[in-house]
This record gives sequence, C-alpha cells and structure tokens, in this order.
Amino acid sequence: MLKTRAKYHLGQVVRHKRHPFRGVIFDVDPEFANTEEWYQAIPEDSRPLKDQPFYHLLAENDQSYYVAYVSEQNLVADYSGEPVDHPDIPDMFGPFQDGAYPLHFQLN
Repeated sequence: MLKTRAKYHLGQVVRHKRHPFRGVIFDVDPEFANTEEWYQAIPEDSRPLKDQPFYHLLAENDQSYYVAYVSEQNLVADYSGEPVDHPDIPDMFGPFQDGAYPLHFQLN
C-alpha cells in the first residue's frame, strides 16, 4: 500500500525549484501517472523518483501559460502573495485569497 501523502494542496500556488515558472495546483497523483515516453524524455540526471506525488499545475512563466506536470521534490510553496494569471484559473477556482485559490466545485 502506498503511504505517500501530498505536501501541497489543490488551489495552492507553488514554484518550480529549478525552472522559472509557478502555478496553481489543480490535481494530484499519489505517484507518477504520466507516460513512460514523457518520463524518459527527462535527462537522466534530473529524473525524479516515480514513487512520490506528482502535481498538475496551471502554470505560467514570462512567455506563456501552460499545464505542467511536476514531482513534489521539484516544487516549493510560493509565498509571494502574487496571483497566477493563467487564463483557465476562473474555470476551476474562485478569486485569489490568502495566497491560494478556493475550488469552485466539490470533489468526490
């Protein structure tokens, strides 16, 4: 039985430790759940372990907005107090408050 517990939560703003982007968590996988092709495309010396939570982010950087899939080991909480401007945020979340986004809907 998997005993991993997610460190971050839905609606939380996080940043990547190594790459210049931040985002809002909209889903969490308890362990790696993407394709093997995606995993193998990561340089071997940077590949995260698969047995940890992976987060789906509505992400932004200086040039664009996108969806990112990031391991827990590569994230840190963002305490800047700045909202994320990704255009899909209003579809899932309420207004930015206290450093996070409240969900619009109830999860099962």
